[in-house]
Amino acid sequence: MADTARARKLADRIREIVAEALEKRIKDPRLGFVTVTDTRVTNDLQHATVFYTVFGDAEEQAASAAALQSAKGVLRSEVGRRTGVRLTPTLEFLADAVPENAAHIEDLLRSAAEHDAGVAALAATASYAGDPDPYRRDDVDEQDDVDEQDDVDERDDVDEQDGADGLDDSDADPRDDVDDEPDGAAADHRGDIDQNGALRGERA
Repeated sequence: MADTARARKLADRIREIVAEALEKRIKDPRLGFVTVTDTRVTNDLQHATVFYTVFGDAEEQAASAAALQSAKGVLRSEVGRRTGVRLTPTLEFLADAVPENAAHIEDLLRSAAEHDAGVAALAATASYAGDPDPYRRDDVDEQDDVDEQDDVDERDDVDEQDGADGLDDSDADPRDDVDDEPDGAAADHRGDIDQNGALRGERA
C-alpha cells in the first residue's frame, strides 16, 4: 500500500541531502550556482524528481544541467547512505520553471498597473459626452406625472365649460328672439294684429 506521508518525508530528506552534497562534495567546474527548490518522490519510493534553478544565462544553465547529470551516481549513493532506506530511489533533475513563470506574472502585473494608471489619468481630464446623469430619477418622474395630471385637469375644465355654455343656449326663452327682431318687423306684426282686430269688430 502506498504511504503518501512517508514519501513526502523522504522527499524532504532527499532535498536536504542533495543540496548539501552539491555545495560540499561535487567539485565539477561546470556546476554553477544551483539551488534545489523542491523534491517529489513516488508513493512506491522508487523514483525521486529533484527540481532546481541556476543563476546565470542559458549557457551556464546548460553547463550546470550537464554537471548534475554526471553527478547522479554520487548523489544517489549519498542519499542511500544517509537515509538508510532498503532501496535507494533513482534521481532525476529538472529545471524549475516556477521562478520564470513568477517573473513573467510580475511583468504582466506591472504592465497592467501602468495601463490602469494611464486610463485613470485620461479619466481625470475627460468630460461627459452627454448629460452627466443620463438616468431618470424618481423625483423627475414624479414631477412629470404631476405636470401631465395638470394638463388633463385643464382639458377637463375646458370641456365642462363648453358643455355648460351649450346648455345655456338651449334653455333660452324663444320669446327673447322677438325682442331681437328689427323694429320694422315688429311694427308689421302689430299692423297685422290691428287689422285682424278690426275685422273681428266689423263681423261682430
